[in-house]
Amino acid sequence: MKFLKTTTRNVRRSPYQALAAILIMTLTFLVISFFAFLVVGSSQVINYFESKPQVTAFFKDDAKQSDITALKSQLMNTGKISSIKFVSKDDALNIYRQQNKNDPLLLDLVTADVLPASFEISTVRLEDLGSISDMLKKSAIVSDVIYQQDVVSTLTAWTDAIRQIGLGLIALLSLVSIFIMATIIGMKISQKKEDIEIMRLIGATAWYIRLPFITEGVFYGLVGAAIGWLIATSSLLWATPFLESFLKGIPVLPASTEGLLLLLGTEVLLAIILGIISSFIAVLRYLK
Repeated sequence: MKFLKTTTRNVRRSPYQALAAILIMTLTFLVISFFAFLVVGSSQVINYFESKPQVTAFFKDDAKQSDITALKSQLMNTGKISSIKFVSKDDALNIYRQQNKNDPLLLDLVTADVLPASFEISTVRLEDLGSISDMLKKSAIVSDVIYQQDVVSTLTAWTDAIRQIGLGLIALLSLVSIFIMATIIGMKISQKKEDIEIMRLIGATAWYIRLPFITEGVFYGLVGAAIGWLIATSSLLWATPFLESFLKGIPVLPASTEGLLLLLGTEVLLAIILGIISSFIAVLRYLK
């Protein structure tokens, strides 16, 4: 199409302006990509911890089996327990060995007598965790209680804070991108005033004149989105082995191909919208 050729010619004739527009769009979509990775990853971490036993109670070494059975009956009678699992000292040792199978030194230092027996408990409702935790803490045979909801609440608070900061930063960068692209395209329009007047005199419609500039804005958006997504995805893939080692079994990575492509599609759509808005602002201002 002729307007595509015009757009290509406009980009070629002012490479520095085009580069500035592409760079600001790349920065915007790079931040969007990293923000999406962070939000999805933190949500998966929260889901992982929520799927695990929500309260773990460790017994004292002198706890009798009859007392443990009585405590289990007491907990089940509350009607708040969805599942309760007893982990003996031997079971705890097997779990420890499985988790540290690649470190023989740690395996030699620990025996079943060192590790406490425990209850792994899940409640019917999250709001019941507090009362169950308090009941366990009051038991004479319980030495320590790990309240999983504390971890989930902290992660949720961090995720909410990250989401708010990220959305604010994305909104700010989007506005800056629109302003810069509108300025760049406006400068190009002002440089072509004589050509535009001639086109009007020979009967060119307003949309025929505007379309190449709008296409140019969309082009900047699409190129910036592609580069930003590519940099962010490459960084994520490069860091995946280190992050998997840090997360130690939490199933967050590797990222799925479908998820990455969905992110790319979303960013392409957003790039088109930003390109159209910024170009349209410039067109309305300079082509009245």
